[in-house]
Amino acid sequence: MNIVVLVKQVPDSGADRNLRPDDNTVDRGSANNVINEMDEYAIEEALKIKEAHGGEVTILTMGPDRATESIRKALSMGPDKAVHVVDDALHGSCAVATSKVLAAALGQLNADLVICGAESTDGRVQVMPHMIAERLGVAALTGARKLTVDGATLTVERQTEEGYEVVTASTPAVVSVWDTINEPRYPSFKGIMAAKKKPVQTLSLGDLGVAPTEVGFDGATSAVLEHTKRPPRSGGAKITDEGEGGVKLVEFLATEKFV
Repeated sequence: MNIVVLVKQVPDSGADRNLRPDDNTVDRGSANNVINEMDEYAIEEALKIKEAHGGEVTILTMGPDRATESIRKALSMGPDKAVHVVDDALHGSCAVATSKVLAAALGQLNADLVICGAESTDGRVQVMPHMIAERLGVAALTGARKLTVDGATLTVERQTEEGYEVVTASTPAVVSVWDTINEPRYPSFKGIMAAKKKPVQTLSLGDLGVAPTEVGFDGATSAVLEHTKRPPRSGGAKITDEGEGGVKLVEFLATEKFV
């Protein structure tokens, strides 16, 4: 099975994250950039499928030159090769334009199965797998907590707030996963050394047949007009219970529209 895993390099969610003052995009240049956490679970799931059924695992990334660091980290976990879509014109692309570029790259890779994280920690819009599946004309099995492969049939336990749904589809398909699906492996020293020699193909917009005007700020369907830092957290209200604590608590909850 030919499996492609979408991997995104994002600013570390455990560190301070900022938007650039000049164009209101994520400031990746000054951030500690890492693999999007959910994508590590997608990589692990792809490797498990390969180990059980054979095939090849390819990492696909769209991002600037520095994203190569995350590509090598992903390859050190075990995938066979990677494709890096990099082009200066991509800066400022919205989710819609990003899905167009990724779908164009996937169209050249002939994937039987595309796996990605359910969301990215910098955008958190959860729409990319749906958009890509729509552009490719294939099924989208999203929010998986379990994935079973039986020949060309995929069965997913789709995680919901109430429990889970069982959804099936035939390959080719796009599957997004939550962090409940597995436990990602740590790269071994052997894997880290091997990753340095694994092939990484670089593609530009021209290679994909996508015009620069369709991406970046020119092709964006949405834009951030302004931003401000989150205000510092203030101290909460403290009430001394002198026999009316319960009443005051209910009054507070009513004020906040909880009751």
